[in-house]
Amino acid sequence: MSKNGKIGIFDSGIGGVTVLREIIQILPKEDYMYYSDSKNNPYGDKTDEEIEQLCDNIVQHFIQENCKAIVIACNTASSKAANLLRKKYPQIPFIAIEPAYKMVYDYAYDKPTLVMATKGTINSEKFNLLLKKYDNHKTYLLPCIGLADRIEQGDKEEIRKYLKAHINSYKGKVENVVLGCTHYPLIQKEIQEVLGQVEFFNGAPNLAKHLKDVLEEKDLLNYNGEGKVEFEDSQGTNQKKERFFEILQG
Repeated sequence: MSKNGKIGIFDSGIGGVTVLREIIQILPKEDYMYYSDSKNNPYGDKTDEEIEQLCDNIVQHFIQENCKAIVIACNTASSKAANLLRKKYPQIPFIAIEPAYKMVYDYAYDKPTLVMATKGTINSEKFNLLLKKYDNHKTYLLPCIGLADRIEQGDKEEIRKYLKAHINSYKGKVENVVLGCTHYPLIQKEIQEVLGQVEFFNGAPNLAKHLKDVLEEKDLLNYNGEGKVEFEDSQGTNQKKERFFEILQG
């Protein structure tokens, strides 16, 4: 494995850009390849087997592209496919995002909490083990079916309508919001418009630190890279690419 290899990052769409932003802040000299699987978005309503196959295909592509580490920037894919991928490709470090529910336990344990995530994440064994271990018994679980798709489309009016219909009932009830999908940090402002002043938790900053630690431990840190970011989308649309770089640079 070469230090000069790229870091591969994938998500079911462009939501993982929120993870990449955090990674670039602490690893600016690395080169990156981001893969947006919008052709198969959303992952949340697919079977475990379908998700595993989709993720495996992306990983094989990354290996051909000389990626030295792979970041799974999709909570559903992390919970459903990370274990399989680690077993199948033991030579590659996989860093997987997960809902930041433990952060609530660490920093705001006694406060009522809303976990917003896809149905696939909320139903996953991985998340339920996390919940069981760190449950503050003041937690509401909300499977946000269709929300990631609306964020992917970028229609602010549709997003606001969705949030008003689905989270308005939690206004005044919750003080913490766990953003359990990498798309959701893109709409923090809109969530706050409905819920008022709440504390947000997402797993991206911790993932970025963990990635740096893993690369350091394996002597794979690149101090001389250009900080280049390549983008691929499974539908091959320019619109996704433009939006991705707009968010990344914004």
